[in-house]
Amino acid sequence: MDDDKKIIREHTFKTWSKQSSWEPIIVTSSRGVYFYDSNGKKYLDFSSQFVNVNLGYGNERVINAIKEQLDTLQYINPSFGAVVRAKATKALLEVMPKNLTKFFFSTSGTEANEAAVKVSRLYKKPSYKILARYRSYHGSTEASISLTGDYRRWFVEPNTMPGVVRFPEPYCFRCPLKLKYPECNLACANYVDYIIKQEKNVAAIIVEPITGTNGVIVPPKEYMPLLWKIAKENDVLFIADEVMTGWGRVGEWFAVNLWNIQPDILTTAKGASASYVPIGITAFNKEIGEFFEDHIFAHGHTFEAHPVSLAAIPAVIEEYKRLNLLSHVKVMGEYLGKRLLELKERHKSIGDIRGIGLFWAVELVKDKNNTPFGDYEDKYEGKPTVVDIISKKALEKGVYVYNGPSWLIISPPLIINKEEIDQGIETLDEVIKEADSAFKD
Repeated sequence: MDDDKKIIREHTFKTWSKQSSWEPIIVTSSRGVYFYDSNGKKYLDFSSQFVNVNLGYGNERVINAIKEQLDTLQYINPSFGAVVRAKATKALLEVMPKNLTKFFFSTSGTEANEAAVKVSRLYKKPSYKILARYRSYHGSTEASISLTGDYRRWFVEPNTMPGVVRFPEPYCFRCPLKLKYPECNLACANYVDYIIKQEKNVAAIIVEPITGTNGVIVPPKEYMPLLWKIAKENDVLFIADEVMTGWGRVGEWFAVNLWNIQPDILTTAKGASASYVPIGITAFNKEIGEFFEDHIFAHGHTFEAHPVSLAAIPAVIEEYKRLNLLSHVKVMGEYLGKRLLELKERHKSIGDIRGIGLFWAVELVKDKNNTPFGDYEDKYEGKPTVVDIISKKALEKGVYVYNGPSWLIISPPLIINKEEIDQGIETLDEVIKEADSAFKD
């Protein structure tokens, strides 16, 4: 295994990181909510990797569906049809918002968002501007990194896609407008109406219904319906990036269902295949679909509608139903939230706990003024923060937690039970003492 580590370390890259400090753990197997390294050490996956292994590891029904497809039809180019393509589409029509009736299949969330942007501009031509939030991540290819608001965009500037206009997020813990909810009257959303009218040629708004790796920012209950209403009133397409919030993560098939809104376009990936094979999906409403009956759909790639990836989708949906997973997520999410709030009572360095379903953030602060332990500048320069150290200590104790500069992302596989949640909470309870010791009273 030392040879494997040497080859990986010397000849491949760790993403979004300086390579000099990378010492990869060699993972050899996984089962349920755990993965195991080459030394046999067991790790609780308390973040579903990058919020994507929603069904946990080793689901035999999904694995068998993929194997069966490999025995039947390994590949066919996307200009052909296939039985598995029809089966996956039928399954999606059962769970997607009912107004979304046309699908483009790709292999990742970033590709799903690329398709959403290109199609929006083709459909709304000559309008071309896309509104996106500052605290957001939409992917790493040209259009999606241009939409991204966080530090990862800085690396490629000025070589980004033109036509992106940003607006503030509903980050009530650190309001960018220095206001307080509900007295603010949702100024961050109402400002979007002003932007659209001043900009002209706005084709679409794209938002993560609940911000993902940038801190699991859950908006006030009125926010998403108001933003959707503003888009409708201004004849602007509403794109919901549900790469992380989709597939049961928040206790609904998709987060837009929490507010009973229907996006014009929905992008998703990750949980659609349980992450056992690469997948991306861009779903369009009927009007957009009909537009391309007589206009060229100017997008595509070799692995669009790949039969092996498509085979996972109906199997995943069947498993969600068989396991009654959406109800399970609501119950476990309530329990997880309760346990996290208990942590907040015990640790002065915890500034905020927020989340829904099995999608939570623990934001850590270093003083009573809620000063963060790190920011985007630290990430951009590759400087480790106290929260990075905490995450590393948790890993050493057998719990994997993904983190941002000043927050931990708690998003375990949706199959997790109370005992496994307790294991993760107990480890966090230990390692957060590191932040407490750095807290300045």
